[in-house]
Amino acid sequence: MAGARRSGRQPGKSDPIDALAVARATLREPDLPVARLDGPDRDVRLLVDHREDLVAERTRAQNRLRWHLHELVPGDEPAPRSLDRRHVLAALEERLAGLSGTVARIARELVARIRELTGIIDRLERDLAGLVAGLAPNLLALEGCGALTAAKLVGETADVSRFRSPAAFARHDGTAPVPVWSGNVTRHRLSRGGNRQLNAALHRIAVTQLQRPGRGRDYIAKRLAAGDTKTEAIRALRRRISDEVYRRMLQDVTSDQARLAPLAMAA
Repeated sequence: MAGARRSGRQPGKSDPIDALAVARATLREPDLPVARLDGPDRDVRLLVDHREDLVAERTRAQNRLRWHLHELVPGDEPAPRSLDRRHVLAALEERLAGLSGTVARIARELVARIRELTGIIDRLERDLAGLVAGLAPNLLALEGCGALTAAKLVGETADVSRFRSPAAFARHDGTAPVPVWSGNVTRHRLSRGGNRQLNAALHRIAVTQLQRPGRGRDYIAKRLAAGDTKTEAIRALRRRISDEVYRRMLQDVTSDQARLAPLAMAA
């Protein structure tokens, strides 16, 4: 509603101003798509958000632990990005067992907390993999799209069938470039709008495809040969991936509806 607020007669941002902007948008465009997030899709969204909260909490605990390890074992801290590995935590706990003092006690408690969070995060990842395998098998078959990325796409999209076309989905996820031409000069710029969580998930797929042999890497090479920079080529690949994700998610929704239709008629 930022654009509507800027064009309104009353300046500022508040709940009444936002409500009025939403009401005007609804009256102006009565055929706006409705987001639906219920059933298994909602479970996926809730589990993804819960896992991300736990990952953030674990990261904070790891940062605090490293701060204390600088005092307890200066120059002999664990390698970066290794404090979520069970053998590293076990070895660290063994080293801290022989140390006394408040700092060592806090460090041992942090190690125990990190181990606990890691176990919960791993279980959530397995649960999400099982849910997504049933909800979006075609999406999972896309090169570079793992279970967590697929779960993020399913949860954030909230029913892909509400988008009338791949282009509309691309506008929603922020991969569609914005036209900014004037006169005879035609050009486009990067869109900073859209759902940034979806955009980040599509970017992860693009980067993964770039690292592996396949159509994604071949497309990047073609764009680079045509004169694009690497950043521009990845943006173009991300736009193509958005269309493919839309097509695959729509296939998953259609097949799921076809599977449930006989059950609904029997009930």
